[in-house]
Amino acid sequence: MGILEVKDVSKRFGGLKALSDVNLSVAQNTCHAIIGPNGAGKSTLLNCLVGKLIPDTGSVMFDGQSVLGRSPHEINQMGISRVFQTPEIFGDLSVFENMMIPLFARRDGAYRMHAYESVASEKELVSRALQMLEDVNMADKRHMHAASMSRGDKRRLEMAMCLIQEPKLLLLDEPTAGMARADTNNTIDLLRQIKDSRDITIAIIEHDMHVVFSLADRITVLAQGTPLVEDVPERIKGHPKVKEAYLGETAHA
Repeated sequence: MGILEVKDVSKRFGGLKALSDVNLSVAQNTCHAIIGPNGAGKSTLLNCLVGKLIPDTGSVMFDGQSVLGRSPHEINQMGISRVFQTPEIFGDLSVFENMMIPLFARRDGAYRMHAYESVASEKELVSRALQMLEDVNMADKRHMHAASMSRGDKRRLEMAMCLIQEPKLLLLDEPTAGMARADTNNTIDLLRQIKDSRDITIAIIEHDMHVVFSLADRITVLAQGTPLVEDVPERIKGHPKVKEAYLGETAHA
């Protein structure tokens, strides 16, 4: 059983069935990619995974608990962080100030980590933020205004803001969208570093197959809201059903 379990999930928008009886199991400490042509239901599925959408039928369980109907704060408390297609940072603040935002949740006179409610002093939080910037190779940019950075660096900062909360699951929605190739490669390197050095599970939606095949341990292919095939990357490449979904023509094994 995986740390993330999707069972018989269906979702309809009016006359459009976006998801149809989707089953998905994501093993702990792996990178699982969800791919498919436009309109396959990827974003709808991702929104169900973070409780933003409630499916018409089925269940979504994370670490033995249902995510359905939970607020974003509750999802975060469970240990799930999401990186959106457009980096969500505070452009008028410095890189360091952005890093401090996820750490400050002052309650009862004490500073607490959002994810696990562990009490820490302000000095400890500053040290933690600086160390995270070191970990993602952004310490030299800590005084920069976030708005002045490249899209790749904004993405790196957003990931650091997620990681400092020590999530168990990192959900990535097209993390390299709109990036130059150099920034894409840097993002791949960062995600490899995260995979190798942290006790974390990653689920990624991505159109760039170079990114997918560079990172994924397992891939699920969606088409018209239904999983076509799930397998290791080596068997996904050239799979007849995948060719048919992307090329719109019948492919023979």
